[in-house]
Amino acid sequence: MMMRRMGAVVLAGGLSVLASVSAYAASSSTALPPPDPTAKNLSPYMIQLRAFDACLITQSRLMNTTREAVHSPCSCYAKGTVNSMTKDEIQAFRDTGYFNDSAREKGLRFVDQCKLTRPF
Repeated sequence: MMMRRMGAVVLAGGLSVLASVSAYAASSSTALPPPDPTAKNLSPYMIQLRAFDACLITQSRLMNTTREAVHSPCSCYAKGTVNSMTKDEIQAFRDTGYFNDSAREKGLRFVDQCKLTRPF
């Protein structure tokens, strides 16, 4: 199964942001970055926080607005996406640092449902 970058690729602890451009729900046919070792033991809540942070960055750029203006829709997106993920999808995220195809599809549904802009 091909893995795609999405949602929660933002690294914690002040590390660089790998996915600020395609941080969530973005499809990419380019080579993926190496797995993120910091994702290995993340709780679903921590994955949700990464998805939320990535959403704030990406949506504020896409919509040419402030992060505060997209706070509620990004919260909707992050909570909905991560709460709908299966145990296998959570584990796939922990293994790579980004969402697999099935989690990505769920993320896209929440992008639409939460009235965000698709990043592609």
